Amino acid sequence: MQKQAVLKIYGKVQGVFFRDSSRRKAKELNLTGWVKNEPDGTVQIVAEGQESDLKELIEWCKNGPNHANVDEVGIEWLNSTNQFSDFLIK
Repeated sequence: MQKQAVLKIYGKVQGVFFRDSSRRKAKELNLTGWVKNEPDGTVQIVAEGQESDLKELIEWCKNGPNHANVDEVGIEWLNSTNQFSDFLIK
């Protein structure tokens, strides 16, 4: 089933290649959407795809790339909008 997950990743997640690493992981899982750094030091991800693939991305985000120190991953589940054709860094 196609879903959308809106993630907010807290911790030491900026300046550690979190956006590029999450983009590569999302593409590996055939997800679409985007990732961006937020002014408050968090990283936000909006991803769409199969629910099982989104859950795999969420599990990956709980650790992130080397040098990241993830404290928390906030998750909001929504219906898929099918508005994305790729996974981009904003």
